[in-house]
Amino acid sequence: MTPVAQTPATFPKETVKQAISEGKALIKDGKTKVEAATAMFKTLKGADRETVVTAFMEGAGLTEKGAVTYWYNCRRKTVKPPAKT
Repeated sequence: MTPVAQTPATFPKETVKQAISEGKALIKDGKTKVEAATAMFKTLKGADRETVVTAFMEGAGLTEKGAVTYWYNCRRKTVKPPAKT
């Protein structure tokens, strides 16, 4: 018996466009790609991997591999609580 594939709920396109615009603006202002991707991830929280990676590529000017890496790092930071100092 094979499990039924579930399609992820579609993420609002306006929110994605807003995140991409935000990323482009941050890059234009001289911010790093990390800062742009982090800000974009906060806006796209809850979106599926493909949506976030595509937005990172367009909004922060990342390659596909770079966007996947940034998505992983952003997701990891939100799931894992900060280390105690």
